[in-house]
Amino acid sequence: MPELPEVETIRRQLVARLPGDPIVAAWSHPSPKFADAPLAIGSSIVELDRRGKYLIARLDDGRDLIVHLGMTGSLAVHPQAVTPTDADPHLRASWTFGSGPQLRFRDVRRFGRIAVTERDDHRSLPTLATLGPEPLGPGFTGEHLHRALALSSRAVKTQLLSQRPVAGVGNIYADEALWAARVHPASTQVTRPQAERLASMIRHVLSEGLDHVGTTLRDYVDGNGERGGHQLHLSCYGRGGEPCERCGQPLVRGVLDGRTTTWCSSCQRRPRRRT
Repeated sequence: MPELPEVETIRRQLVARLPGDPIVAAWSHPSPKFADAPLAIGSSIVELDRRGKYLIARLDDGRDLIVHLGMTGSLAVHPQAVTPTDADPHLRASWTFGSGPQLRFRDVRRFGRIAVTERDDHRSLPTLATLGPEPLGPGFTGEHLHRALALSSRAVKTQLLSQRPVAGVGNIYADEALWAARVHPASTQVTRPQAERLASMIRHVLSEGLDHVGTTLRDYVDGNGERGGHQLHLSCYGRGGEPCERCGQPLVRGVLDGRTTTWCSSCQRRPRRRT
């Protein structure tokens, strides 16, 4: 699934390519998840924001066009419009601008979502409405993370994936940050020093992912249709059985709350339960 670095990469690329003129035509796949796409006809995109893994196009009429890429979604601007029958079978929505270019949303597995709402009214998207702070912004600190994690007894990785303590961290960057911070993913109690270190490593691994234009494991491509490069720089995620870069011990691959997880049993020791 595209996480913060991948979605932010696409946002930055689209900002440079989106025209400022009105949307004159739109098409959507019959699925209700994409049915809102034509509601943007007649509006212009005046700004493109990101919140967590969501892209939010601010329309000139005071509404938001919101896109979640799901597991396999991608957005790209093409110089000329095509009709749905001429496009590839994985096209889920398109918006054609008056000057000719077309923004296309492609989603192989159809886990994405499109919604048009009033400005900042995200009640129809509960996950968006309850996101934690942006990890690369000033509101995300070790103190905040420590307080947020203390509100639940769930495993720290599970909490990160919930998006409530911090927005935009998914399975890839959670494994990477926890490994870098030496925090066991199943820990249910995180100390203040650990939270400070983990917050710092979350910022670090996300920034690295951005520098490498995202991580492509299978489907992800950026706004130019190119693969990311961060998969060549992963230290933990997907490397179960390979030696830990710090200590040389084989990394462990397991399942935590339904999510494939990789960690080092030597560097990321799970705290003993208090008796």
